[in-house]
Amino acid sequence: MMKKEYDFENMKGRKNPYAKNLKKQVTIRIGVDIIDYFKNQAEETGVPYQNLINLYLRDCVQSNRKLSLNWTL
Repeated sequence: MMKKEYDFENMKGRKNPYAKNLKKQVTIRIGVDIIDYFKNQAEETGVPYQNLINLYLRDCVQSNRKLSLNWTL
């Protein structure tokens, strides 16, 4: 049963134990075609496109995927 009033005066604060897992907002330039791709995926899955991009990047990190670039001049 919840009390109608709580005394927060003597409550001790504590740090959020999950703070290190929080997301950080950044600004990044991404090609329009890439954004369109993820927005289409978002419509199909019902998951917001920004979450899908984050999930894909997380998968790359967890899989230790390396980018392969070939520069031809």
